[in-house]
Amino acid sequence: MDLRDRLLRHRKDTRLIVGGLALLLLVLAAAFYLLQRGRDLPAVLVANRLLLFVLWYANVVLILTVLFVLLRNLFKLAVERRHRVLGSKFKTKLVASYIGLSLIPVLLLFLLAAELLQGSFDRWFNAPARPVLEQGSAVAQALYRRVEEDSLRAAGRVLAEVAALDLDSPAERTALARRLRALAAEHGVDLLAVYEGTEFVQAVVDPRAGLPDLPEPGRDLLEEAARQGRALRRQAPPGGRGRLLLAAAAEPGERLELTTVVVAGELLEPALAGRAEALMQGEQSFRQLEVQKDDLRASHFLIFLMMTLLILLASSWVGLYLARRVTVPILALAEGTRRISGGELSHRVEVEADDELGVLVSSFNRMTAELEASRALLERRTEELLEARQLAAWNEAARRLAHEIKNPLTPIRLAAERVLRKHRAADPGLGAAIEEGVEVIVREVGTMQAMVDEFSRYARMPRPRPVRVDLGKLVDETLHLYRGVKPGVAVEGAVAPELGEVWLDPEQIKRALINLLDNAVEATAPPGRVELRAAAADGHLEIRVADTGPGIPQESKEKLFLPYYSTKGRGTGLGLAIVHRIVTDHQGTIRVEDNQPQGAVFTIELPLAPSP
Repeated sequence: MDLRDRLLRHRKDTRLIVGGLALLLLVLAAAFYLLQRGRDLPAVLVANRLLLFVLWYANVVLILTVLFVLLRNLFKLAVERRHRVLGSKFKTKLVASYIGLSLIPVLLLFLLAAELLQGSFDRWFNAPARPVLEQGSAVAQALYRRVEEDSLRAAGRVLAEVAALDLDSPAERTALARRLRALAAEHGVDLLAVYEGTEFVQAVVDPRAGLPDLPEPGRDLLEEAARQGRALRRQAPPGGRGRLLLAAAAEPGERLELTTVVVAGELLEPALAGRAEALMQGEQSFRQLEVQKDDLRASHFLIFLMMTLLILLASSWVGLYLARRVTVPILALAEGTRRISGGELSHRVEVEADDELGVLVSSFNRMTAELEASRALLERRTEELLEARQLAAWNEAARRLAHEIKNPLTPIRLAAERVLRKHRAADPGLGAAIEEGVEVIVREVGTMQAMVDEFSRYARMPRPRPVRVDLGKLVDETLHLYRGVKPGVAVEGAVAPELGEVWLDPEQIKRALINLLDNAVEATAPPGRVELRAAAADGHLEIRVADTGPGIPQESKEKLFLPYYSTKGRGTGLGLAIVHRIVTDHQGTIRVEDNQPQGAVFTIELPLAPSP
C-alpha cells in the first residue's frame, strides 16, 4: 500500500488529524521561538510572545474547525434540498429558524463585546498609569543608583587606604580587618571585602543588617572591576530576603591576579527592596503589554469570534438534531409505505421515537400487521372462492360438454337407424345409405374428438412459470402473425418504452393474445382496425386489444368467459375461457367494454412485480 492509499484510508481518522495539527503547532512554535530569540529580546517577553502565538494558533484552528463544520452542515442541507430529499425543506426551515433566532442577539453581543474590549484597551493604555509607573520605576532606579554610588565611593576610599599595605603580611591582614570594621561603620555600608585578583583577602559583615554570612560577589564582578576599575551588581543575599547592592573598585593593572579589588555592599531591607522591585517590574510589564497590545486585542477578538461561531454551530446542531428526530421517522414511514404499496406487507418500521411520532410509527406497524393478516385471510377466501368458481365452472363445463356431445349423437343415431331400416327392407339403396351414414358418423365423431381435445387442453393447462420477459418483443412476435392475414383490416400495436422487462409466463400470455387477436380479426370487417397496446397504469400492467367490429351485446358480456359459450355459432367456446384462466392464474383480471365509436375492447390487468 503506497502513501496515497494510506492517506485516503486514514483521511477521516480523528486521531491522525489531531496529531498532525499538534505536530504542526510544535514546528511553528519552535520556529517562532528561534526567530524571537534571534532578536535578543528578554526571556519574559519571548515567553509571552510564544504564549500569544500558541493562543493564536489554537484560536485560528478552532475557528476554522467550527466554520468548516457549520458550512458543511449548511452545504448538506442545500444538497438535500436540491435533490428534493424527503424532509429537507422542513429541516432547512428549522435550522434557518434556529440560526436566525440566535444570529441577531449573538451578533449584537459580539459587536458590544468588541466595542467594550476596544474601550477597555484604550483606557488601559491611555490612563495615567504610564507616567505613574514610569515615575515609580525612576524613583526605584534612583534609589538603587544612590546606594550603588555610596557603596562605590566607600569602596574607592577603602581601596586608597589598602593600596599601600602588604597584603601578604599576616600582621597587616589583622590590622586590615580592624580597619575595615571602622571604615564600614564610617561609610555606613553593610559589607566590605578585599580581594587580590579573584582571591579572597579579608572581609567584614555587619550582622545587624541581616547578612548572616559573607555573600559571594561572583568571579565576573571581580574580573570586570579589575579590567575596568569599577563594577556594579544587584543580587539576592544569603537567605534570600531583601536586595544586596554590590560595588567593586580597583586600580586596573597588567596582571589581573595582582590587582587589589575592594567590594562594598549595602543590603536593602525586604520591604523597601520588594517595593522597588515591584515598581520596576510593573513599569517593565506595562511596556511589554504596550508592545503586545495589538496581539492581545487580536487574541481577544478571535476568542469572541470563536464563541460566536460556537453559538451558531450549537444552534444549527440543535436544529439538525430536532429536525432529524422528526424527519428520520417520516423517512422510515415513507419507505415503509413504498414497500407496503409494492406488496411487502411483512415490513415493519424500526425507528426509535417516544413522542407523537412514536405513536404514529406504532399505529403504522399495527395497521401493516392488520393488512398482512387481512391479505392472508383474503388470499384464503380467494382460494376458496376460486376453488368454488372452478368447481362451478367444471360443473358448467361438464353440463355444456354433455349438451354439446348430444348434438353430434343425434345425426349419428339417425344415420344408424336409417341404415338399419334399409337393411331390414332389403332396399337396393342400402349401399348408398351406408356410405352416407358412415360419412355422417365420421364427421360427427371428428367434431366430438375436437371438443374432447380442446376440453383436455383446458383441463390440463399448467400453472404459469413467470420469468422476466421483454414485452415489446413478445407483442411484436404476436402481431407479426396477423399482419396481412385479412385484407382491409390493419393490425397494429405499441408498448410503452418505460415498461422494459415484465414478470410473466411468455407462452401462456402469447396464447391468450393469439386467442384475443383471432376473435378481433375475425369480428372486424374491412375496412377495419385492430390495435394491441400495453402500458403501466396504477402500478399494474395493462394490455388492451381493441377492434372496430360489431361489438358484443350487453347480455353476452357476463357469460363471455364461461366454457363452451360462443357468440359465433361455431367453435368450441373455450377460447375466451382459456384466456380468462391464463389471466386469473397470473393473479390478474380481464374485462370487456365497448369501443368508441364501435367495436369491443378487451382489457387485461396484470401485476408488474412478482407475487411474494
